[in-house]
Amino acid sequence: MPAPIEDYALLGDLHTAALVSRSGAIDWLCLPRFDSPACFSALLHDESAGTWQLAPAGAGQATRRAYRGHSLVLAQEWDTGQGAVRVLDFMPPRTGSAAVVRIVEGIDGRVPMRMSLRPRFGYGSIRPWIRPEERGFEAVAGPDAVWLDTTVPLTHRGCATYAEFDVRTGERFSFVLAYRPSHLPRPEPVDAGDALADTEKFWADWIGRCRYRGRWPDAVRRALITLKALTYEPTGGILAAPTTSLPEELGGERNWDYRYCWLRDATFALQALVGTGYADEARAWREWLVRAVAGDPADLQVLYRLDGARRVPESTLDWLAGYRGSAPVRIGNAAAGQVQLDVWGEVLDGLHLVREAGLSVTHPAWDLQRGLLDFLEGHWDQPDHSLWEVRGKPQHFVHSKVMAWAGADRAVRTVERHRLDGPVSRWRALRDRIHAEVCQEGYDVDRGTFTQFYGSRGLDAALLLMPRVGFLPSDDPRIRGTVLAVRDALSEDGFVRRYGPDADGGRELRGSEGAFLPCSFWLADGLHGIGRRDEAREIFERMLAVRNDVGLLSEEYDVAAGRQLGNMPQAFSMVGLVNTARLLDGAETATHATGAQQALRQRGEP
Repeated sequence: MPAPIEDYALLGDLHTAALVSRSGAIDWLCLPRFDSPACFSALLHDESAGTWQLAPAGAGQATRRAYRGHSLVLAQEWDTGQGAVRVLDFMPPRTGSAAVVRIVEGIDGRVPMRMSLRPRFGYGSIRPWIRPEERGFEAVAGPDAVWLDTTVPLTHRGCATYAEFDVRTGERFSFVLAYRPSHLPRPEPVDAGDALADTEKFWADWIGRCRYRGRWPDAVRRALITLKALTYEPTGGILAAPTTSLPEELGGERNWDYRYCWLRDATFALQALVGTGYADEARAWREWLVRAVAGDPADLQVLYRLDGARRVPESTLDWLAGYRGSAPVRIGNAAAGQVQLDVWGEVLDGLHLVREAGLSVTHPAWDLQRGLLDFLEGHWDQPDHSLWEVRGKPQHFVHSKVMAWAGADRAVRTVERHRLDGPVSRWRALRDRIHAEVCQEGYDVDRGTFTQFYGSRGLDAALLLMPRVGFLPSDDPRIRGTVLAVRDALSEDGFVRRYGPDADGGRELRGSEGAFLPCSFWLADGLHGIGRRDEAREIFERMLAVRNDVGLLSEEYDVAAGRQLGNMPQAFSMVGLVNTARLLDGAETATHATGAQQALRQRGEP
């Protein structure tokens, strides 16, 4: 049975990632890239679907573990009756072939060790042909091949490989698993010691560029390292999470594939990167964004593949039982075909943020923005599925309308401040029309709050973003009422659900979900904005406390059970941590349109 979601740590090489448990098992690894089929899929089934365990014989969970410094080199240590041992796990940032390196170090005494390795390609469905070699083995199946290199003697039984050996004080043994397409020659050997030094230097140099100097340096730096690890280096795209189908409810069907790039995450990620000094990464993400959405603005998708490809067909892997029985296991994501009008505003907002931060913007980027706005101008008043990808009847979601307003507002500001060409008078009228409609149709006067969609009795955590994007200032009574209403209706001890699926009499899928961790950071932001700063800090520090022992957050949290849920680690959660930390420290992370707010106030408009 796979470990609890929060028991997993992340390894990565900027092309793909692995999850390793406290018991020393690598239960998830896709090769050669994040969205490739997995060769270790025990996370979604059991060890028969592929895993690689390395730990003291008969031992359970590691006594302690931590990343070494500010790196992605994981050190796990076991204290046993025979002595103490350390296992270092990492993936060298890729310059050629993908590799996972595991180094066993004797700390004290003489500790019996056991290694078991079961590669299974095609998400556990394909058993490779294994050929023993002098230093390890070669495993081949169709287009895929892996090679294990080690000096430790191995035995092969069935489709698994084992090693049993003792490690004494000061001794070191290494295992290197390298991947390459099967039609190519074996990769060049990797020296484990050199790879360790190079990997630690890479991460030390990278985090050394961080400009954050606030009250939570370790938490912010770990979140930034995780965000970098979830970046596909060849294109600059940032994926939502390296896993698929980790459930929002144990045993439920809310299991989604998050190994893709969501446009809704772009602005938040850009805020975190620009605000902490990572202009190169922000520029690469911006360039990925421009390439991915280029073309007909009407064809804009919610999500794209790592290289910007559009086809993300959804299917199920019925031979996998799912994480602790949570079926189905899905690959691909049908949300790519949904209409979510907030996405047009998110893209326009993200590109505007980059321009305001001083990163160079090409004329094709402005041409793209104009095309997106032309589409938004003709479609903003249509119903959609919202940023939560609700798989039910389209509605006039308030957040979607607010982001349409933000798109128009950013276009107006760009013309006014940067003197680029555009029909600014028409865009101002569009901005004002959207604003007036949302305040009329999306606001419940009796309850003093904005609602999830027009005519709804429900609330939506996305409403917390209204002051962040500048739709209304935090000191507006309507914003204060909305923040408090969301807190009271959707949160439990500061942990916020996305929305109440039963508020308007419908539920699009069976089952429930946990608190959505990014929304909890938004609540801290909202409370800070309305002057409840102590309460905001308490919620933020509560979020920090639910990180796992190596500083990672998944998508959701089960408050009653005290466990993390959903795909792990989640970029949206880690980005929320960075942006809220900066906001509480006094840095400006919002993309709000101060000038637009002042103009509305001067005209006496809502």
